[in-house]
Amino acid sequence: MKLFWIATAAMLASLPAAAEETKIVIDNFVFTPPTLTVKAGTKIVFVNHDDLPHNIVDEKGAFKSKALDTDESYARIFDKPGEIVYFCGLHPQMKGKVVVTP
Repeated sequence: MKLFWIATAAMLASLPAAAEETKIVIDNFVFTPPTLTVKAGTKIVFVNHDDLPHNIVDEKGAFKSKALDTDESYARIFDKPGEIVYFCGLHPQMKGKVVVTP
């Protein structure tokens, strides 16, 4: 039995760690926070709390979410260091930025 627990512990130790997770909230035609700094590998969940649909579009075209209705969300793992500027494709005046550090 002891050997079973040792093997199980070794297997669990070899699994990749779960990504950190944080949120960006959409409300009143604003991304909050407007700029977010995270470590590479962080999962960001965009949550729409507005009464109208919004989507998230990378300025450089790397990703685009579907239109999110009220309380729907879109998640993405940001794994490469750099600055990602994004906007709402339905309301282009809405802009935000994610700064990914190593």
